[in-house]
Amino acid sequence: MLKKGNKLYSILTGTCPKCHEESMYLDKNPFHLGNVLKMQECCSHCNTKYKIEPSFFYGAMYVSYGVGIAFAVAAFIISRFFIQTTLLNSFFIIMGTLVVFMPIIMRLSRNIWINLFIKYDATAKKKIS
Repeated sequence: MLKKGNKLYSILTGTCPKCHEESMYLDKNPFHLGNVLKMQECCSHCNTKYKIEPSFFYGAMYVSYGVGIAFAVAAFIISRFFIQTTLLNSFFIIMGTLVVFMPIIMRLSRNIWINLFIKYDATAKKKIS
């Protein structure tokens, strides 16, 4: 289903966009809120630098908006049409969904943003120490 070499693999797993061999984040669990955005400096496998330039991930804020809207729409559709809650309760469910999934939304946004600029390279070699 999801195999290395597919951008979706890197986006969903948070692995290096170039070699797909290691996590970009120091802590793989996004719900450890103190470490949610702490990243490795570079990939230990292919030496890809994650922070391409200063403030590189500010662009992920725009992606975050779209991802947040997708989560909110999904929460609305599920709550309103499947669970059949009132409009006010749907609003509270949307807010709860956005709060609970915020760490995941932040990481997904960063993963999407960096994958827009770095392509998978199956020939990426292990760096020589």
